[in-house]
Amino acid sequence: MSGQRSSLAGRRVLLVEDEALIAILTEDLLESAGCHVELASSFDEALAKASSLSFDIAILDVNLAGIFSYPVAQVLVDRGIPYIWTTGYGRQDLADANANAPVLTKPYQQMDLEQLLCEALASR
Repeated sequence: MSGQRSSLAGRRVLLVEDEALIAILTEDLLESAGCHVELASSFDEALAKASSLSFDIAILDVNLAGIFSYPVAQVLVDRGIPYIWTTGYGRQDLADANANAPVLTKPYQQMDLEQLLCEALASR
């Protein structure tokens, strides 16, 4: 087991992704790294879970069926929970207030996902 995987083992991750195939693949990647995953596939579900559940870090798709997930990110900031963005478009999709968070461009590999998660958790 790599150092990154061992540092992710047992971590609770909120995964916010509206594309079913990407959500399933990412959930598999996270679980193989030892994470416990809570999935939200819509803006309303993401906002509710970000506000009420306990987790260590979140992975947020920037665009959820045409709705930007910036309010979800603000809830996480207010709660002191780190997060990373995922997008198929790059940083230009992010509003200025959200541009400092790490960005993972789709499609991504497990190693890139694990590395970014570890970096975000370490900077907490």
